[in-house]
Amino acid sequence: MPNITGTRRLRSLGAVVAAAAALVGGAAFAPSAAADAPAENHRVETFRLVGKQTSSGEVDVGEPGVSVGDQRIVHEDLYRDGRKVGDHSAVCTYTQVSPAALQCLGTFALPEGQFTAQSLLHLPAPSSVDVGITGGSGDYSTARGHVRTVPAGETERHFTVRLQR
Repeated sequence: MPNITGTRRLRSLGAVVAAAAALVGGAAFAPSAAADAPAENHRVETFRLVGKQTSSGEVDVGEPGVSVGDQRIVHEDLYRDGRKVGDHSAVCTYTQVSPAALQCLGTFALPEGQFTAQSLLHLPAPSSVDVGITGGSGDYSTARGHVRTVPAGETERHFTVRLQR
């Protein structure tokens, strides 16, 4: 990995996770049968979640230090109104080293089902990132929209989910 130590390394990982959560520029939509339906038939809901990191790690492949293919992995518990309601995992893979770019993929698991999101994150990451929802299962089987992720400290982030189904 590059000369990232201590707090700087955590901030870098936090930026990656923020984008992963999530996961992350503009809305990228997966095609679905619902995409062909008139807009008035789509239900849009917005809700907020708080992610609290429970584990993280790095995978160094190839050359020692940051290189294409290295990964950053994060798992978070998800809370709504102070109550644990699910979890979120994300994997970000370096696709370019200088300037740094990572492809981030994540899954949000909630009682109603799961939905996935992804984005291409450029470092340093901005203060908030919109991650495109790419699909789902259960009540989220026709999900599309985006998740705005905002870091709130070293191991916490706030998600605003704008979901259309």
